[in-house]
Amino acid sequence: MNRLQKTIAGFAIAGSMLLGGIGGAAIYAATNITASAASPSPTPSASTAAPSGKFVSNETAAHEATESAAREAQENAGQVPTVP
Repeated sequence: MNRLQKTIAGFAIAGSMLLGGIGGAAIYAATNITASAASPSPTPSASTAAPSGKFVSNETAAHEATESAAREAQENAGQVPTVP
């Protein structure tokens, strides 16, 4: 193989790597666009609205056994619990 053939072969290899990289990036971008279009942004539901009326805590023994001290303190203060 002479010097000219080696140079041509090198350019061919470099060109195919460049085109492959561009093609791969285009396919990757297209899949990301499709994935983001398929999953709509969350919309606020009616359950996120402030409840009307006074909060009444659940004071049954079964419920009390499963809740944390922070939640119980919020219930005792008449607040809607924000902690588990």
